This record gives sequence, structure tokens and C-alpha cells, in this order.
Amino acid sequence: MAKMAKKEAYAAKLLQYFDEYDKMFVVQADNVGSNQLQQLRAQVRENTVLLMGKNTMIRRVLRNHGPENPDLLTVLPVVVGNIGMVFTKGDLKEVRDKIASNKVPAAAKAGTIAQCEVFIEPGPTGMEPTMTSFFQALNIPTKINRGQIEIQSRVKLLDEGQKVGSSEVALLQKLGIRPFSYGLKFLHVFENGQMYSPKVLDITDDDLLAHVKSGLNNIAAISLATNYPTQPSVAHSMRNGLKNLVAVSLATDYVIDAAKELKELLDNPEALAAMAAAAASGGGGGGDDAKEEAPAAAEEEEESEDDDMGFGLFD
Repeated sequence: MAKMAKKEAYAAKLLQYFDEYDKMFVVQADNVGSNQLQQLRAQVRENTVLLMGKNTMIRRVLRNHGPENPDLLTVLPVVVGNIGMVFTKGDLKEVRDKIASNKVPAAAKAGTIAQCEVFIEPGPTGMEPTMTSFFQALNIPTKINRGQIEIQSRVKLLDEGQKVGSSEVALLQKLGIRPFSYGLKFLHVFENGQMYSPKVLDITDDDLLAHVKSGLNNIAAISLATNYPTQPSVAHSMRNGLKNLVAVSLATDYVIDAAKELKELLDNPEALAAMAAAAASGGGGGGDDAKEEAPAAAEEEEESEDDDMGFGLFD
């Protein structure tokens, strides 16, 4: 009876959270201990609750109450593995970052998968020379220095995703290295009946704007290529039409306002030459000033040469 009452209380709590909170994370809790979970609950106690439980019990509750609340059936397929649920009323990104920052350093265990690359740094190890064969088995270059083994160069011990062996575990323990850190891993986000990836939370307004601009550019390009007018292509079509009108105006005697100034310039070669000369002189970056300063510099050089000659004669 007590066990049945406990299950009913858990089911009631789970349904209460789904009714009370409209946002929820599905998290993976591999290698996360009870002490760490207590710390997480204390950190997010204001607007967030963390609920763990057996998958069979969670599935049963979701199936039984799915007809009343179809949103519950959306969560059912992801209740797989060692998972938990984080219900929140706060900002999803802030809550995720706050929980993800709580990680506990952990030693490597044989048979587990390396969650990151592991390197052994060069330097003294404090180990006796009798253990040189231990390093040789792992292809780690060493030498004996002042009665202890010293690693000569940086060595990659494990790749990310590699299965950790007993030799790697023994070496890391002897060197006092705890290469991994464990915390809750965010798998899915459930919000207002929709399930999506937590990566969506990292999308910024600038990212959205860039995607919208790229889409509009693609639509405009297709519209222009197929001669099918759309709203994104209207501005380009008008600009291209104006270019065609200007070209026709320049080739005929019919002058439009947009081509009037250019038409007058082409009909007056002297004005065109003067404009080209002005542009060339302006691009020289102060050519006139340089020309004015050049004679003065030449005169100074002549005077200095005369002075030198005068001193030479008196000597």
C-alpha cells in the first residue's frame, strides 16, 4: 500500500508540474550524483524544479493522461535512458546556462567514453624509475631526471569518444589527473506543447536577420532569372528598368531627367576632359603642393652647395 501511494503521489506531482509550468527541459543525468543534484536544486529553487524518476513510471503517467492532455504524448518518445525533467518559469537560456555551469570534476573510469581529448603534459611525474615500462606501454617518451621519471613531450592520451582503458585510468590516477567533469546534459526543450533542440536557444536576433536577408536575396535572384515579379525583386526590377531607360536616352535624342546631366556631359567633350583632369589631380593626394615645394627645396640645395664650396675655398 505504501509503495502504491508513493507512485500515486509521484504521478500527481508530475501532472501538477506539467499544468503549472509551460516550459521544461529533458536532461541526461549520467554520472551525476545525488549531492550534485541537491546543489542544482538549491541554485534554481526560485522558479525551477528538477524531477527525477523511473522511466517506466513516467511513461505510464504520460500514457494514462495523454487523452486528456495530448501535449504529454509529445514528451513520451524522449523518455529514454537516464533522464530527468527540469520544469521552469524563467528564461530558458538563463536557466540552462546556470545549470550547465554546475559541473563536478571526475576521474576517468575504465569502460567509459572519453567526453573530451586528454593530454599528458611534459614535466616531472614524481614516479620512481622502476615504472618506466608503464609509460613505454603507452608510447609516452620519458627520461630519468634526479631519480624520478620525467615526461619529455606533450602526449595525447585519449581522443574524444574513445573508450577509456584500464592502462589510461591507472596512469591518470598515478598522475593525479581528473580529466572529465560531469553535469546535466540538455537533450530537448518542451515549450507550449512543442519539442525542439536546446541549440535553438543559442540563435540570436542577428542570426535570424541574416537568414531572412539570405532568403530574400535568393527569392529576388530567382524572380529576376525567371521574370516572375515578387516583392523582394521589385526594387531590382525598377533599378534595371531605369538603367535601360538611361541607355536608350543616351543613344537617342529623347532625354529623360535621370539622363540629362550625363547627356550634357557626353555632348561637351571639353567639360568631360576637364572633369577627368580634375579627378586625376585630386587623386594624386596634394600634387600641387608638392610641385610648389619642389623649387624651394631645389633652391635650398643650391644654397647649401654654394656654402660648402665657399668653406672649401677659405680652407
